[in-house]
Formats: sequence, structure tokens, C-alpha cells
Amino acid sequence: MPLRHLALGLLAAGALAPAAGKLAGPAPGAAGSSGKSIGMRLVDAPVDARANSRAWCYIIDHLAPGSVIHRRVEVSNATDSPRTLSIYAAAGAIRGSKFAFAPGRTPNDLSTWTTTDRPEVAMAPHARSMVTATIAVPRDAAPGERYAVIWAEAATPPPRSGGVAEVNRVGVRIYLSVGQGNPPASSFTIDSLTAQRSENGRQIVLAQVRNTGGRALDLVGDLRLSHGPANLSAGPFKVSTGTTLAPGDSGPVMAVLNEQVPDGPWRARVRLQSGLTKAGAEATIRFPASAGMARAVNAEQDTSHLPIVVLVGGGVVLCGLATATGLLVLRKRRSRRELSAAGSDL
Repeated sequence: MPLRHLALGLLAAGALAPAAGKLAGPAPGAAGSSGKSIGMRLVDAPVDARANSRAWCYIIDHLAPGSVIHRRVEVSNATDSPRTLSIYAAAGAIRGSKFAFAPGRTPNDLSTWTTTDRPEVAMAPHARSMVTATIAVPRDAAPGERYAVIWAEAATPPPRSGGVAEVNRVGVRIYLSVGQGNPPASSFTIDSLTAQRSENGRQIVLAQVRNTGGRALDLVGDLRLSHGPANLSAGPFKVSTGTTLAPGDSGPVMAVLNEQVPDGPWRARVRLQSGLTKAGAEATIRFPASAGMARAVNAEQDTSHLPIVVLVGGGVVLCGLATATGLLVLRKRRSRRELSAAGSDL
């Protein structure tokens, strides 16, 4: 029977970074769970990646075949009821400029290399608990970048009298590069800027980004407008998060203006960052007077060093705690296996 869904879960985002080594403690300012939910956050990050904001959010490493690393994650139960959490790794991928999650416990190379010391954690209400994940790369592993997710799952079967079943899942992404020597370099270019007006009148700027490096990118940044009509300036406007580009991929990053500005022309300056890797570009744009998209304008490299407004605390992003906000509602006759398969495709 068809699946009826109310909402789907939330996942802590992810990316890449330098090799293992000494580990630092919890990220400064990392928050606890807010709301009645389950949560998960990464506790460890390599000391040599301390300046990389993404390494505080995600498990990011470059490892030689035969290497083993350990990373701690904290799980929490912010609900008023006891919960039993299943902790496991499953496959991830990058598709359509997004990080995609495989259904259920679908494996891939990286998920099969990843184990946890506590596959199941019984938690009292409003409790926290630590779990250690181990990634052991086989000696014959082929070079390349791989993606996976460490999940914490709380599942409640439907009552015998009928009703609905719930599956709440939260997770931390893993971006692992396998190979000898130093990790592949990260780099990207901003090739063009495009002004757009949505059907509801919102003004949007799209930056077309190309991943020219050897590691995946999760992009954050801002847009500033200057030299507008009457020499007006506007911004900064934060770009929408959620764009992930695999090596060699291209895709758009979007900034939606939170105030109305004249159509232009404007000098648009976009600054983007993925971890420690930064790039900027400028172009002269004009917003369409009605709904539609203007012609893409080739971007000029911006070598200035404007701050990016989404960074705080000296470059540390406050990742906080990923909390489960979703549940799947199925008819009583759906099997637990079907529930698991459906519940992961967030």
C-alpha cells in the first residue's frame, strides 16, 4: 500500500578534511538538542584540522589503505520517554548537487568498513551517551573518495490494535578519501552569476560553481550588492546551504534576498567557502522586472578577502546537534523491513 508521510528526518551535514592524528575535544559552542527529539553530534576532530569548520561537523579524513581511525559521537534522547537507539553505518552518495542517503541499511564500501562499539543504546529520558565509531580501511582498498553516514535510529512498531509506526533517524556524514601521501587538494571556481525573480517576486542570485579539486565540497557563503542605482549597496545575504559537489561536478548555489532592492544594474560579489577552501567572483547583474531568469553573466575572479557572514567564532561553524524531526506513517500491514527501507531515503 502507498506510503503516507508527514515529514522526513534531519541529518548533520558532511564533507572532507586532512588525515587523522591527534584528536581535539568537542567543538566550541556545539549545542545540545533543542526540542523533544533524538540527536547526534560529532565529538572528535583531528587537531591538525582544528581550523577547518567542517571537521567539527563531519567525519572527514584521508587515509592510506590499512589505516584505522576512531571517532566519538554523542547521542541524546531529549524526549520524555525511554528510547532504544540502533547505531549503524549505511551508504551515502552525492547526486544532483546534494548528499543523498541510501534506503535503510544499504551498504557500500565505506559503511562496511565502519563499526560502532555499541550497536544499540538504551537511553533514559533526557540522557546523553557516547559511542565510538571505528573505520578500518582494508589493505587492498582502491584509491578514491567514499561517502557514508553513521545513523542513530529509534523505531516504534505500530500497536497491535492498529495505528502508525514511527522511524526517527539522525546521523553524521563521513567523507573519506583513500590513498597514499597527502590528501587531494580542494578547489573550486565560480563560473557565472545569474539574476532571477521568482513567481512570488523574490529576488535570487544563482552562482554556478565547478569543483576543480579532488575532494567533495559543502558550500556556504554570502552575496553582496554594490554600485546599484543611486550608488546603493545591499547585503550581505547568506547563500542557501545544502549544495554538495563531488569532484568534477558543477552545480548552482543560491542566495535569496531578504529585502526588495531596485532591479539594477548591480555589481554582485559572491564569496563561497568549503572548509578552508575559499573562492569569490564578481559580475554586473540586473534583476528581471517580472518573474523569470536573466542571462547568465560570466564571473570575474574576486581576490579580495571579505568575511563570510555564516562563519562565527573565528571560523568555527556552530554545528550543534542533529535532531530527528521526522517520522514515517505507514499502514498497519507494512512490514518492519519495508519500514526500514522507506525510512532512510530522506
